[in-house]
Amino acid sequence: MSFSEVYMIVDSPFMSGVIWFIILASFLYMGRNSAHGAIKSFTRMLHNGMRLLSFSLEKVAQRLSLRNKEVLLAAGREEYERKIERQFERISATVNKELAETPSLHRKLFEEITKIEEAYKDSTEVPPSPPGWVDAVDAVAKIPAKGDPVVVDILEDIHESLVNAHKTAIEEYRESRKEKHGILKEMMPSWRKLKQVVEESDTNVTSLMERAKVVDRYMEDYNEVLNGTERAARMLSSSSLVQFFVAGLVLVIAVGVGAVNFQLIERPMSEMVGGGRALLWGYQTSEIAAMVIILAEITMGLFLMESLRITRLFPVIGAMKDNMRIRMIWVTFIFLLSLATIEAGLAYMRELLMADELATNAQLRGESGAGMMQNDFAWMTMVAQMGMGFILPFVLTFVAIPLENFVASARTVIGVAAINIIRALSFVSRMLGNVFHHLGMMMLYAYDLLVFLPLWVEYKIKNKKDEDFPTLITGDRKKSGRRELMKEAS
Repeated sequence: MSFSEVYMIVDSPFMSGVIWFIILASFLYMGRNSAHGAIKSFTRMLHNGMRLLSFSLEKVAQRLSLRNKEVLLAAGREEYERKIERQFERISATVNKELAETPSLHRKLFEEITKIEEAYKDSTEVPPSPPGWVDAVDAVAKIPAKGDPVVVDILEDIHESLVNAHKTAIEEYRESRKEKHGILKEMMPSWRKLKQVVEESDTNVTSLMERAKVVDRYMEDYNEVLNGTERAARMLSSSSLVQFFVAGLVLVIAVGVGAVNFQLIERPMSEMVGGGRALLWGYQTSEIAAMVIILAEITMGLFLMESLRITRLFPVIGAMKDNMRIRMIWVTFIFLLSLATIEAGLAYMRELLMADELATNAQLRGESGAGMMQNDFAWMTMVAQMGMGFILPFVLTFVAIPLENFVASARTVIGVAAINIIRALSFVSRMLGNVFHHLGMMMLYAYDLLVFLPLWVEYKIKNKKDEDFPTLITGDRKKSGRRELMKEAS
């Protein structure tokens, strides 16, 4: 049977549609309670499931946030311990180098200053007082001569003797003062040297005070990290983000340096190992060999930085004994120097290959003068390429520093990104739960819209019953209202 045969109950399509609508509405009306229950149960299941998923995701985000904070505080504690340790090492080195001789220096300063004070006191003494016999002679000289030539001659001789004695004493005193002033003048370089030493000591003490202030500031931040304050977490998080992006930028630059280094040695490697055969993922043997050399240089650089205790990517290397660590420094440096020398030779070989290729192409084209003019300046290019081949391996050595910062900060950045993604999923699941809830209400209203005619008839019948028995219904409503009030009071 076709659809038209089933649909056409009577001859009129419109009446057939009305009849089918009445039949379907009747069946839907009879199953209205069950349909409403199924729709409510299904939408409630989706709503509660989305809400439960949102709650679970929020709990996961909280646990991940706590874990990220613990990792961040642990990294910050390690960083501040390293900073404080380095500051104490610098202070210890300054004390051992500059202030170890401070007691002897103070003793020398005190001795020299004492000598200078004594010499200064000697140089500022007043002339000695004349002896007692001078007063007696002075009294005799004051005796009146009364014209006696003998007395006059005696008095003149006494006066002349006193004048000569006074001149002799003054000259001797001046000579002694001159000698003492000469001593003071000879001590001036020593005094200036002592002053310079004191100023240097003052500078060292000032630098120690400044470093002590830096240590105090680090200790305050370190205490906040130990206490796990929000300020410390925010400070470390922002610092990790800055280090992540800065270290990423430096690593991108290092990748560029490695690409230049690769192009510098790839062609001569094809002459050494053969570049016509592909090994891995379509890469030729010469390309893989050049990449292996660059990776070996980076590895030697990592081990060298670890041995020098500049980075701490490998705790085993940092825990080695000093003599073993020094040996490893020399071994890695020798390997790195050897690889740099090999790269310089490969760069030289590359320039020779380029020159041979240019000469061959020039001969094939029948040109000869142009090649000679280019060869006049070929040595500059050769020297530049050899210099790049020797320097770039040492440049790649310092990749270990940004790599350590990138790895250390990546944990925090990935944790923050994961927390934001989980919270976004939690918000989406909560929103979907509300959408399913309101969608269920819309489905209920749509279902009732399909059976509006039987519902309208039911509504009319109920209103008719209410009109026939108003007193009974009013009494029942009053009783129900009283029961509700009693329940609320109880």
